[in-house]
Amino acid sequence: MYKGFFNLRSAPFGSSPDPRFLYMMPHTREALAGLEYGISARKGFIVLTGEVGTGKTTLLKRALGSFDQNRVFTSFVFNPRLDTLDFLEFVLSDFGLTPANRTKSGMLLQLNRWLIERYRRQETCVIVVDEAQNLTTELLEEIRLLTNLETSSEKLVQIVLSGQPELEMMLRQPNLRQLRQRIALWCRTRALSAEQTGAYITQRLLIAGTSETIFTPDAVAAIHRASRGTPRVINLICEHCLIFAYAEQVHQISENIVFSVAEDLDLDTQPFLVSTVGQGGFPTSN
Repeated sequence: MYKGFFNLRSAPFGSSPDPRFLYMMPHTREALAGLEYGISARKGFIVLTGEVGTGKTTLLKRALGSFDQNRVFTSFVFNPRLDTLDFLEFVLSDFGLTPANRTKSGMLLQLNRWLIERYRRQETCVIVVDEAQNLTTELLEEIRLLTNLETSSEKLVQIVLSGQPELEMMLRQPNLRQLRQRIALWCRTRALSAEQTGAYITQRLLIAGTSETIFTPDAVAAIHRASRGTPRVINLICEHCLIFAYAEQVHQISENIVFSVAEDLDLDTQPFLVSTVGQGGFPTSN
């Protein structure tokens, strides 16, 4: 309803992960390059971690969208709380296959034959497991065994485990060392700095159709404090600010509007200490 008021062609702060709006920061480029390289080079296991709302799904969609869509097949497992049989059935179905019989050996044989055929045609197959920090140890081991589906030189299926930082902690457990040793690449998303938050908002507005300064510098600073630099929360605040401004018929969003929205959303606009990911993936404070 506010698009015409702000001369926008589309909603700039939607909740759906839209690869068009991916903001390329140094760590984003690094993570994207890692995903694209790991998949194209058939490295087998890739891990993508980051806090809730830092753009993991958007990054995955951008990476997968960079490939020829006629030559890449993707199974996106969004519910990791499955047993082994349900997991294999879901993967087969998402690849467009109907399980010939619902036994572990039968589904693995069917998957292996199909993967070999895709490999012969020089096509790429990717299994993405979202919210992977919720996987059981037993299912993680079954997923590890899928990397045994390989030729003499390359993996037949590429597996991306995507999850919150707890996933890294889990993968460092001694009983998962075999899986950890098979991980070819570790990719990470992070929260935005204050400067990056301003650039992020500006870019999304540009892509949506306007170069006008809708958010004042003070408003951007308040958004960063309230969101803690988390892109999903930035989008939520900005969306509500645009609706608020439209209702009040105000063309520029001030700090006071952000304060009102943050209060409605029960967010704190006080300064905070930024946490980053240190060596080995563990949080450190600046």
